[in-house]
Amino acid sequence: MRKKRRGERDLGECIYGAVCRIFIVSFTILCAYPFYYIFIYSISDPGLARTGVWFWPKGFSLETYRQLFENNDIASAFLISVARTTIGTAITIICTAILAFLVTRKEMVGRKFVYRYTVITMYISAGMIPWYILMKTYHLDNSFLLYIIPGAIDAYFMILMKTYMEQIPESMEEAAELEGAGFFDILFRIILPLSKPILATCTVYCAVGQWNRWQDNFFLVRDGKLQTIQLILYNFLKSADRIAQSIKNGAAATAGRTSNITSQSVQMVAIMVAAIPIMLVYPFAQKYFTKGIMMGAVKG
Repeated sequence: MRKKRRGERDLGECIYGAVCRIFIVSFTILCAYPFYYIFIYSISDPGLARTGVWFWPKGFSLETYRQLFENNDIASAFLISVARTTIGTAITIICTAILAFLVTRKEMVGRKFVYRYTVITMYISAGMIPWYILMKTYHLDNSFLLYIIPGAIDAYFMILMKTYMEQIPESMEEAAELEGAGFFDILFRIILPLSKPILATCTVYCAVGQWNRWQDNFFLVRDGKLQTIQLILYNFLKSADRIAQSIKNGAAATAGRTSNITSQSVQMVAIMVAAIPIMLVYPFAQKYFTKGIMMGAVKG
């Protein structure tokens, strides 16, 4: 029997490889096409897109984007959401990282109790009404702090960070202590720089969660200046027909012309406005993402 040379493949392996590639490419297209469809619909001429779009935009129009962003509520809410995502994510990562580091310190009194008590909160929740009463009691309603303080500690992120930090050799901390380094010196100069993969992973998750969250805004914020983009876009999606009609009436009243904006175009633009900003976070953390989630989830 002839021995295979290096790089030589039989027919079965070639067919298997081709089938796998076709399957992966097809699956990728199926996953990506819905978002691509929304994008090309949002930049198409609303009147032409009404008959359907498939692979290319029909015409080109940013009129719906322009009309929506002329609404002062959108611009203000967008800034509030950006501030919430930026500040809230930074506070959550810093506070959770400090707690995760604390529960890895053997000299900390009651560290096991603190760790287990924090983990229990992932499985036991009092419900919506007690949460609402608690936020009102702390006077967090109608306050920007509502978006920051309740999520300052995240139990799931703490588990990932703690597990990752435990893999860092103790000899590095001991050497730093011999050089006179204190608690915060070890944390910010040794532990956190070595924990960039898991920190980047948690940052992505946290930023997505902060950007997409709207329930706290819905139940506890009545001040229009503190409205987030997600709640406004949620209301837009529910009232797309009314908004499209108001845009048409406004265009006719101010410029003496008609607008072909439809409820479908309003919905597509609202989805794009909600999705694009948070998608920009991924490229900056992608190189850390896989490594961080694997090493943080499985203790080596």
